[in-house]
Amino acid sequence: MPMSVEQSAITVSLTDSPDGPTDEAIKRMALAVIETEASAISALRHRLNGDFVRACRYMMGCRGRIVVLGMGKSGHVGSKIAATLASTGSPAFFVHPGEASHGDLGMITDRDVVMALSNSGETDELLIILPVIRRLGVPLIALTGRPQSTLAQNATVHVDVSVDKEACPLGLAPTSSTTAALAMGDALAISILEARGFTTEDFARSHPGGLLGRRLLVHISDIMHKGDRLPKVVADAYLPEVIVEMTTKGLGMTAVVDDQGQLLGVFTDGDLRRTLDGKPDLHNIQVHDVMTLNSKTVKPGQLAVEAARVMEDHKIHGLLVVDDDHQLVGALNIHDLLHARVV
Repeated sequence: MPMSVEQSAITVSLTDSPDGPTDEAIKRMALAVIETEASAISALRHRLNGDFVRACRYMMGCRGRIVVLGMGKSGHVGSKIAATLASTGSPAFFVHPGEASHGDLGMITDRDVVMALSNSGETDELLIILPVIRRLGVPLIALTGRPQSTLAQNATVHVDVSVDKEACPLGLAPTSSTTAALAMGDALAISILEARGFTTEDFARSHPGGLLGRRLLVHISDIMHKGDRLPKVVADAYLPEVIVEMTTKGLGMTAVVDDQGQLLGVFTDGDLRRTLDGKPDLHNIQVHDVMTLNSKTVKPGQLAVEAARVMEDHKIHGLLVVDDDHQLVGALNIHDLLHARVV
């Protein structure tokens, strides 16, 4: 593809200066690239037609996997599209066309949908396996830059991702074309996500190792201290007993409950320091006289990240966990949240 006048002029200014390209010349080249690729993406809005919708419906109706094929740069784009589909509720994987004709075609079943990417639509490795795909009877969705190409003409649905020009000043390196294909792949994946009612919780289940997954999957009940690990004392306990309970359980606080396990208050390290300021006789002080009333609480079914938000908002380092009847069921502190990696 020949260079445009604008691209040629910029190339000359970058290469012909005896002192090398100026900073401004480099910036102008970069801006030309971004503007060219932005224009290519903008042009896609007119391709969101009936073919686009048909492609979405074929993928939504897929009973198996969406198998994505592509060579070279189209292969890299295809691999990313497959990953995006898989992580947004549409099971998918990438198959290298060169390997497909040497055995990997066995990965494609009659329950699948095939998506093939090729800017030219004449990629040999793809055309070789077209007869096999046709015999399987599976839908073939082609993303190409040439609607009259062999691949486009043999596809069940063709999605046009053609561009006016590449951003490369030589008109050779795939730039605008790969960007357009990638954007169209994202449009397909996210349209399907929305149509299926895919939620943030669904996304988290596909990403349990990531920060988002942990924030959306870890509940307070998963990390709270409970049973023998839960610090609690009755309201008439004297402070030496309270201090032993706090020290043994290691949360920097203890819950104060009545005989039925109802939460009455909390006694924290801060409460202890304030009490000690008066140099009292600890053996004569009962915890109900120095505890904090109306302590902040959370429910076991809440997300752990919500507990982190409560701690941050109220500048505290621990929380008690109660059920709907205000019965004490657990406790946690900031270290539990850090260990669970939700903050």
